[in-house]
Amino acid sequence: MSITTEQIQNVLRELIDPVTDENFIDGKLAKNIKIDGSTVSLEIVLPYPGKSVTEGIRKQVVERLKKLDGVENVSANVYSKIVSHSVQRGVKLIPGIRNIIAVASGKGGVGKSTTAVNLALALAAEGAVVGILDADIYGPSQPMMLGITGRPQSRDGKTMEPLEAHGIQAMSVGFLIDPETPMVWRGPMVTQALEQLLNETSWNDLDYLVVDLPPGTGDIQLTLAQKVPVTGAVIVTTPQDIALLDARKGLKMFEKVGVPIIGIVENMAMHICTNCGHLEPIFGEGGGAKMAKDYNIEMLGSLPLDIKIREMADSGKPTVVSDPDGPIAKIYKDIARKCAAKIAKQSQDRSSAFPKIVIQNT
Repeated sequence: MSITTEQIQNVLRELIDPVTDENFIDGKLAKNIKIDGSTVSLEIVLPYPGKSVTEGIRKQVVERLKKLDGVENVSANVYSKIVSHSVQRGVKLIPGIRNIIAVASGKGGVGKSTTAVNLALALAAEGAVVGILDADIYGPSQPMMLGITGRPQSRDGKTMEPLEAHGIQAMSVGFLIDPETPMVWRGPMVTQALEQLLNETSWNDLDYLVVDLPPGTGDIQLTLAQKVPVTGAVIVTTPQDIALLDARKGLKMFEKVGVPIIGIVENMAMHICTNCGHLEPIFGEGGGAKMAKDYNIEMLGSLPLDIKIREMADSGKPTVVSDPDGPIAKIYKDIARKCAAKIAKQSQDRSSAFPKIVIQNT
């Protein structure tokens, strides 16, 4: 009995991608289906970095297709392919960066920088090429969190090479100044510094650049929204009402300037007692989920108030690299995959596919 492509497609329609929640046919993940006698070969192309789910998907596809009558061998190649996605109108993509993720909060003290660095590290752990830009000019924290010391070098005298740690590229004003030197700058100088850090860094073929924004909705946020090609924003909050109030303002700001909201991350959702392991919602509960429901956006994940998260970040080895197989790193990786999958559903950027028109006198 000969196998048909339609039979294979019908099986793949029954299999659901664990990250996008779409089947492999309607989600257009199955490519190059070939039949050679009793042997079937195909590719599953994931639009997100999915190193931790790739083997599970491959086994599932092979096992299900082998159950078809007449199929003896199945070769399934599962891999990720990250492409550029659309950004705000009138803003061009930056060479060397496919997608930019802004991590923002309405107020300080909600763990935004810790979330940003662990998100970047989680995307890298899942197989993406990742960079992080510390856009908090007044209070740069990424050098300490990544354990990076030293100054950026320049190969051409015009651009800076990003520093590297734990497999990701990084740039921060903290690399350029003394740690104890305060940045007594007015708004225009701060926004110019942000543009220089972004555009004068030689980012090396990044799938994602995570931008750790300062809290609030001021000059830096507006510059980012108006001049930087942002693929989407992640809003970080804690469950209590005052944090949610400010987080809503940040969300509305991005909506006004046409930057898609990827989702919400709720920090400090539960306190874990170090003595007995008792869970207690010190800052309230359900706030992030309610905000996500009110604005019809995705709740990407909730993280506990755990002393280890703070200790690991302060040591220069954040949770995702200090305890890569632990429960909290698992949450960060889950958030990272959800972020990437949400971005993958946005329309692709096609600007590079169009030829440039040049008018010459002949």
